[in-house]
Amino acid sequence: MSDHEMTAVDAEEQTSQVLYRVRDVVRLTTLSRSEVYEQLRAGRLRSVRQGRARLVTAKALSDYVRLLEREAEQKADQ
Repeated sequence: MSDHEMTAVDAEEQTSQVLYRVRDVVRLTTLSRSEVYEQLRAGRLRSVRQGRARLVTAKALSDYVRLLEREAEQKADQ
């Protein structure tokens, strides 16, 4: 597992940062900006709004990574 994946999975536990801007999520996950917004629109990645800013909580980011892991396990079991 690379460093950026570990940071995304354990964001809640490893850092005091609790809110991430979309550009931070892009950096942490290596997803494209468009893909992050697509996941937000689909409801697979949750976010909050502060004024005009869309922010992703550390918990939402960890939950999203866990969702991806569950989906990968389910595909592997088929």
